Amino acid sequence: MTERFAPDARNVGILVFEDVEVLDFCGPFEVFASAGLPAPQGEPEPHLFRVSIVAERPDTVRCRGGLLVVPHHTLADHPPYDIIVLPGGYGTRRERQNPVVLDWIARQHAAGTLTTSVCTGAFLLAAAGLLDGQAATTHWSTIDWLRAEHPAIDVRDTERIVDLGQIVTSAGVSAGIDMALHVVARLHGEETARRTARDMEYDHAPSGG
Repeated sequence: MTERFAPDARNVGILVFEDVEVLDFCGPFEVFASAGLPAPQGEPEPHLFRVSIVAERPDTVRCRGGLLVVPHHTLADHPPYDIIVLPGGYGTRRERQNPVVLDWIARQHAAGTLTTSVCTGAFLLAAAGLLDGQAATTHWSTIDWLRAEHPAIDVRDTERIVDLGQIVTSAGVSAGIDMALHVVARLHGEETARRTARDMEYDHAPSGG
């Protein structure tokens, strides 16, 4: 079946790296790839997002658990993104010291890209200097670590999603699905988010941010 895209479909880039947490990026991928406009019975829904996987290099990436992923683009050759997703996982311990990745994140944000994180992806935002003086959240097990490493951040331990406008952080792993649905609702309305969640058979509770 030929894919159709809405005229105003947004480009979403989801970063991957060695030891990335699988659901951190696959969850948001599924949400954004599933979101569409209603269509007559039997016709494909026009997609609201063009989703691609982006990595520092074109090589196959080994994710947590051994899943192998081939990125669509590299940090140097991707289309302009409207939204980026920064997942977490053990690999963030390395990537938060990777100047190539941090510079890319900073440049995307400076260009006005909606910048989101899942789990310890918040550490990448913090290392890029984008969360100082701001509120953010991360995986429950790294809340204290984020506070200790970045005391200028108002780390929220009771919120699943923290929406600052251009930056949206979310708690761990499955929270990335909620974060992506929150973004869908913010951009296209809660009914579109509900329809997307229903298509995924996901129990979606709307978030106030």
